[in-house]
Amino acid sequence: MTRPPFGFGPPGREGEPGDPEDPFGLAAMFGGAAGPLGGMAEVFGQLQKLMSWTGGPVNWDLADEVATGATRADDVPVTAEQAREVVEACRLADLWLDPATTLPGSGAEAQAWTRTGWVASTTPAWRQLVDPVASQVVGAMSGALEQGVAGGLSGDLPPELSGMLSAAGGPGALRGVMAQVGGFVFGAQVGQALGALASEVLSSSEVGLPLSPPGRPALVPANLAAFSAGLEVPADEVRLYVALREVAHQRLFASVPWLRSHLFDAVEAYARGIQVDGSAISEAVGAIDPSDPASMQRAMGEGLFDIEPTPAQKAALARLETALALVEGWVDAVVDAAASGPLPSAAALRETIRRRRATGGPAEQTFATLVGLELRPRRLREAAALWAAVAAEGGIAARDGLWAHPDLLPSSDDLDDPSGFVARTGAGGTPTEPSAGDWDAGLRDLDKDLDGTLDDDAAGAPDPSDGSGRGSDGDAPA
Repeated sequence: MTRPPFGFGPPGREGEPGDPEDPFGLAAMFGGAAGPLGGMAEVFGQLQKLMSWTGGPVNWDLADEVATGATRADDVPVTAEQAREVVEACRLADLWLDPATTLPGSGAEAQAWTRTGWVASTTPAWRQLVDPVASQVVGAMSGALEQGVAGGLSGDLPPELSGMLSAAGGPGALRGVMAQVGGFVFGAQVGQALGALASEVLSSSEVGLPLSPPGRPALVPANLAAFSAGLEVPADEVRLYVALREVAHQRLFASVPWLRSHLFDAVEAYARGIQVDGSAISEAVGAIDPSDPASMQRAMGEGLFDIEPTPAQKAALARLETALALVEGWVDAVVDAAASGPLPSAAALRETIRRRRATGGPAEQTFATLVGLELRPRRLREAAALWAAVAAEGGIAARDGLWAHPDLLPSSDDLDDPSGFVARTGAGGTPTEPSAGDWDAGLRDLDKDLDGTLDDDAAGAPDPSDGSGRGSDGDAPA
């Protein structure tokens, strides 16, 4: 794991997950001391409600409160003019993409989201991504704590925690306590991360993952305006370029039904290998002060997850990083092919977006915070070069045809050698068709491996699957 999940590392800048002034994002949720919830009685009532969450490893009610609280202050409704501009930009993007890819458009009308609308619309996907990681973290910490308490750790606990443990029913109750506390802490961290991302993300697909129903593009006009203000490019050209990327993402996710599960399963596979350093549990728990909520965050960030990834985790991480690079690289290549002629600022905007990703923009930072994985955006350029090489040799149909099945996709090694991939797979980007002689030789080799079974079948030997002659040991009758 490259960094602790849910922002449990060293605090960053204010307002980011891990803010030492407000580690759980409660200020955003309650609106400050004079916020909408008013007096302390209401605050404690809300806290009690949030701490009673039983809906999973992450308290998503709290996450929603924190995220929307962070965006509500400066969020503004989408105007009719902005909605029209988004629809027109995505409609034009669809027309430009038609000759650049064989993957069809959905025909669905684009949406213009507010920042809080982005949070509400993408939360179901974030939940699917984050819950497996949170569940594994809570389970690992609970198990380590139970073992520690059973082994005599309780004598090292602060008096307040020892009292809470006794009141809860002893070591066996730790798992339930950790589920409640973990759900609260994780919910606050996730909400704070999503709130921060909602103020910067330009579209529903900027993180490179299918966060919305496939085929329905969506842009965030308020963030587009802020992004355009820092560029020496007309705002309508920026909007169109972002729309091209969004529509290309949506075409890909809608046309490749296995892609979503391929990406999400890789995250879950990585999560299954999360471990907690049992030797660090005693020191971490001993540092928790129940009167200081920030102490729990600090304790959970000090080495508990600093364990070398297992081979299975490394394989899942490599699969995820490669798949995301291929997604982003394909979008980059297709959009460049569609926009390089008619859009004057296409080259400059392409480089701006690439640098935004390569410097660890909001998408990468938030993904790392939520699931503990840091992606490698540098692979975007290499993936784009590979897709361009396949299209140059075999055409766009050959390039897009590689999405027909995950086994056809280039590997991580192929990203380092695009020309080698094209040479090995043939001019069309797919395996070269073997000759009749090759087929015959292959069948003979297979027959040798099967001890002549193919010849027996060809001579009329009964099929072992039809129950008409082979015994249970698989031998043919004499």
